Amino acid sequence: MKNLYIDFDGVILDTITPVYDLARKLNLDVKTQTKEVGLLYSKIDWEALIDESPALNDSINNIKKLKDSKKFNINILTHVNSLREAKAKIEFINGLFNDLTIIPVPKACSKTMMTQTKGAILVDDFSGNLKEWQESGGIAVKFVKDLENGKYTEITSLIELLDMNF
Repeated sequence: MKNLYIDFDGVILDTITPVYDLARKLNLDVKTQTKEVGLLYSKIDWEALIDESPALNDSINNIKKLKDSKKFNINILTHVNSLREAKAKIEFINGLFNDLTIIPVPKACSKTMMTQTKGAILVDDFSGNLKEWQESGGIAVKFVKDLENGKYTEITSLIELLDMNF
């Protein structure tokens, strides 16, 4: 069984779009104003945001199918900006699955610092995380809305992992 780590934001739920929309309304640049954006993330009502955010490409049902395949040891590996965000994500996942490990990673830390990467798969929408993962001996899979023909293996749906040979 292969270790599979799935990112939360931008892979399971579309929480990124509403947060970026809010940042734009507040005239914050998410790429350069890191301190201000971090403060914004800490003030968000994460329970409400998660409740209102749509699943991406049937991700919840696809995680269930991946679990049923018994091909993967599935974990959720997610960056968090606050304990409140971590708690909301953990409660959401635990409400759907009673046997998945959720690993909240402080935003200032690399996901590679939180687990063994060698030979493990990371599905993430952010190339920076995938670069670090691959450099640490892991298998990087980029979750995209539309195929980009980029540097990493790309999928538009988690179910595609079942057809891949790792």
